[in-house]
Amino acid sequence: MIERPEFDDIYMELAVNLAKRSHCIKRHVGAVLTKDTRIISIGYNGPPAGTHNCDEEWPEQGCPRSSKGSCSLALHAEQNAILYAVKNKSSVEKSTLYITLSPCLSCARIIFAMGICKVIYLKSYGAYKGLEIDEGLDFLNRFGVETQQYLGDMEHVTHMI
Repeated sequence: MIERPEFDDIYMELAVNLAKRSHCIKRHVGAVLTKDTRIISIGYNGPPAGTHNCDEEWPEQGCPRSSKGSCSLALHAEQNAILYAVKNKSSVEKSTLYITLSPCLSCARIIFAMGICKVIYLKSYGAYKGLEIDEGLDFLNRFGVETQQYLGDMEHVTHMI
């Protein structure tokens, strides 16, 4: 009998591979938005189409920082996935988001507002930023969005930045 991978493994592996498309100097993040075992959208972090690719325009240090120390150009991977789905008239309500880095607080608000019901993440944004708490996950959990850290098997993934 052929061993079939779980959908969680397939979607998280795709998110990891999408992260490799990012032009960000600081961090590569990928996202996959699914509903009823179907992919409805994908995304990775980077500047909006038609602006500068950070690794090409500022190859040494990346894009200029905002007043809060964040990228001044980049959209987060989950923002790109949600925006693309909505732009193409796909409903994201009751969908599941697979993401390589748990959402920041701003993205968590968008996820909640859009009716996404579950977030499966690979690594913690709070830990990446050196914070004691993960504000985005705390927000989602407080308002009823299910969150879970991915602990599955991605045997074919060899490297993630």
